[in-house]
Amino acid sequence: MDAVKTTPRLAIENILFATDFSSNSNGALAFSLAVARWYGSKIFAVHAVAPEPHYAVPLEPIPLELDPLFQQAKKKMAECEATRAFGTVPHESIVEHGQPWDVVARVMRQQPIDMLVLGTHGRTGIRKLVLGSQAEIIFRQAPCPVLTVGPQVHTVPTNDWNPKTIVFTTDFSEASLHAFPFALSLAEETEATLILTHFMPLLPMDRKDDAETIAYERLQELIPPDAEQWFRPEFVMRVDFPAPGILQLAEQRKADLIVMGVRKRALPAASAHLPWATASEVVSRAPCPVLTVRG
Repeated sequence: MDAVKTTPRLAIENILFATDFSSNSNGALAFSLAVARWYGSKIFAVHAVAPEPHYAVPLEPIPLELDPLFQQAKKKMAECEATRAFGTVPHESIVEHGQPWDVVARVMRQQPIDMLVLGTHGRTGIRKLVLGSQAEIIFRQAPCPVLTVGPQVHTVPTNDWNPKTIVFTTDFSEASLHAFPFALSLAEETEATLILTHFMPLLPMDRKDDAETIAYERLQELIPPDAEQWFRPEFVMRVDFPAPGILQLAEQRKADLIVMGVRKRALPAASAHLPWATASEVVSRAPCPVLTVRG
């Protein structure tokens, strides 16, 4: 297997930060700002005002200047921008009527967005938000990498997120390997230890050592020839189911970021089926942000 081709530094020029002004969204803002400072990015802070309820008798749309929900959202966005959080980071705020994914998708058509940042909340995170939920739709459909800050992630001060341990997990599929350049670039940007991991299905004992050796060699082949001059790679091969294995390793190593590739899927009724069930479980239970990159 050839080493994954990477550029010396990925270009992340525009970040879309989707917010509902909840504490979880506010917590995700700090991570948006950290990435923006590393890469010199501009942030588009976007909020979707829920559409008006349907009435039996059609009513004329309320003018925006008279719409209390829209005006309240504009006020909250202005308060967010007025804080010291943004500092010198270039940013633009967008408040529009519509369902969250419709608004996010519209902004993505208008602006060349390189990364989307999203906070989730609820006792079970994204798994509680399945079957048509707007948060799930954004998570699944965004064409760019998505940095998701789940309910188990501790809020960090605006300038204090500096990942020192990054976990990249792969099953060696094309979709999962598509995420590796982002893991590599972020490890270089923050001088982090990058832990490359592969979780294997249950195997007979006489095949376990051979499987680990093969996985180790394939993980090593991902590293560009001169990469070890500027970051520290480690390799972990384990027999375990992917989601619990990733979460356990993240806890053990006190990971600051998990990077994983995912396949695009439509939005069927049984939306918790693999491979998204793994990503959803990791995001909803991870102690750190998770960067998913769609293959």
